[in-house]
Amino acid sequence: MSRRNKSIPSPETVPAPPAGRWTARRIAGLLTGAALLLVLVLGGVLLRQGGAEAEQTAAQKRLFAVAVVTDVLSDDARAEPWSEGLRLGSQEIEVEILSGPHKGALLETVNYLSAYANVDCRLGTRVIVRLDYDDNGEPYIVSVPNYDRGLVLAGMLVVFALILVLIGGKKGIMALLGLAYTLAGIWFLLLPLILRGAPPIPASIAIAALTAAASLLMLTGFTRKTLCAGLGCVCGVAAAGLFAWVVGQITPISGFNMSEAEELVLRAYDSPMQIRGLLVSGILIASLGAVMDVAMSIASACSELREVDPDISAGRLFRSGMNIGRDAMGTMANTLILAFAGAGLNMLLLFQVYGYPLIQIANSDAMAIELIQSVAGSVGIILTVPLVALFSARLMRGGRRGQ
Repeated sequence: MSRRNKSIPSPETVPAPPAGRWTARRIAGLLTGAALLLVLVLGGVLLRQGGAEAEQTAAQKRLFAVAVVTDVLSDDARAEPWSEGLRLGSQEIEVEILSGPHKGALLETVNYLSAYANVDCRLGTRVIVRLDYDDNGEPYIVSVPNYDRGLVLAGMLVVFALILVLIGGKKGIMALLGLAYTLAGIWFLLLPLILRGAPPIPASIAIAALTAAASLLMLTGFTRKTLCAGLGCVCGVAAAGLFAWVVGQITPISGFNMSEAEELVLRAYDSPMQIRGLLVSGILIASLGAVMDVAMSIASACSELREVDPDISAGRLFRSGMNIGRDAMGTMANTLILAFAGAGLNMLLLFQVYGYPLIQIANSDAMAIELIQSVAGSVGIILTVPLVALFSARLMRGGRRGQ
């Protein structure tokens, strides 16, 4: 009786998972994502109902409308040598209101052009106008604060979505849904929670976990790959937040050091909003995307390795995940640091213009915040690598293929 030699199947001979099982996992992931979306919507509705009794702010009482310039009655604006092509001066224009309760009305106004507020109007230019009412109840234009960029920005988003879907296929569609869910979670749940007095750091960790779970489930369904990536993502984001919190306690630095702190303090004076944790909360949200990217890359690679070699040991799977992660962590950490540096480019230019000494630059609140954000996010990415490799080694070892 002869013994058959056992051999590891090549990638071509590994049977693909049954289509029904793949579809079932994907449908389960979509249903779970939809359930999480329902939680998000209901939570946002309840939070907004809880704050419905609050008095409207000055910004909410202002009336804005889309308008189109139908005539330029006078124009004395001209470009100055130092204005880099911007025309400065004033224009007298006539516009037609295109939205709101005064749609169709023709109104005249003076549009002032400065280096900071420069909406240079031509015949047919679409603009945003701020309206008010005179003593007789008739509308008039207070100012022309912005161009109407809605159509252009919407077109940009449509092009982005089409490119993602054309190249990514079904995965691209799921990625779009995950992105929409993440943005909705921040706008409709996290921000209202903070405004209602919830601690910013725990709230941000909870929203990060919720959005990461929904995004990954909609992308890959109920799989071990999803579980490993989700666990690594939450742990990596929490590590970034913990690192930033520790450094902020030692420095010390907090939300009160941010450039928007003055406005927030005025708003928090008569509300339960907590400002101290907003810096760490922002770092958690900023690092979520990069950490999720690294986590899914490593988990997906480990899953493919297990597909090729079902008998792969936990040690080999961990080492492979680490090797893959080391290649990814450098570029992702660099990307995150450069993103924060780009956001603070104007601040860096001002340091150069005014010739601040290095000791003042290094110890300023603005520079400290940028450094903490950059380094904390990078620490989260770096720690995500061994965490996802470890989860993959433990959870994918000896499992069934296709999961």
